Amino acid sequence: MPLFSSSKQEKKVKVTFANGLLFVEKADGKQQAFPLEWFPGLMNATEEEREDWKQTPTGIHFNALDVDVAL
Repeated sequence: MPLFSSSKQEKKVKVTFANGLLFVEKADGKQQAFPLEWFPGLMNATEEEREDWKQTPTGIHFNALDVDVAL
């Protein structure tokens, strides 16, 4: 029997870009869309820079660009 267990699960999201928008799909299937105009760093980023992200407790952090998107 483990000494410590946690019921808190890491949530996964799906991030895509299309038509000047950032789409974030949460694990429950709900989707949010954000205009890239709100994030100039993302708007001008390369595909490689956009793919380099991690989920944080408050949203998404794009590592190479140092851009945070709150969810």
